[in-house]
Amino acid sequence: MSYKLQLSSVTTFIFDVDGVLTDGKVHLINNEVVRTLNSRDGYALQYAAKMGFLVFVITGGNSTAVQDRLLKGGVKEVVLKAKNKLNVYDNLKSKYKFTDSEVLYMGDDIPDFNVMKQVGMATCPKNAAVEIKKIATYQSPYNGGEHCVRDVIEQTLRVQDKWFKTEAHEW
Repeated sequence: MSYKLQLSSVTTFIFDVDGVLTDGKVHLINNEVVRTLNSRDGYALQYAAKMGFLVFVITGGNSTAVQDRLLKGGVKEVVLKAKNKLNVYDNLKSKYKFTDSEVLYMGDDIPDFNVMKQVGMATCPKNAAVEIKKIATYQSPYNGGEHCVRDVIEQTLRVQDKWFKTEAHEW
């Protein structure tokens, strides 16, 4: 099945943070960890939420600043310090009543592997780990932190004729 055809059944987006929403670099400034998020990714996350999609983030990281920023941008839930992402995924699925076939998940490294094996649409950035690229249905032409999230959201919404709708731009 073509990946574009699979996008037509997506209702739920789930993303990792480090290496997906960021370039994977961690800057230490005055003993504080600082990450850079891409504004185009942020816009796409808001847009998807505004158009009725469920949007979640599951990360092993512990940045409450990233969590706050994403929640303000329309992400439904941000799960920090996820030791077992598959357990977190199963809990979200039970809580929000979505099915595996409705989920587009983007991850970049080994902690994402088990969730990606379970979801309907496994995606990754261009610079993901080799093991992740092997199981991804779609590999973005963009690296993590360089609007790979925007890429998969925009493609999904275009397939579903929900991209560039005037009502979503009226914040």
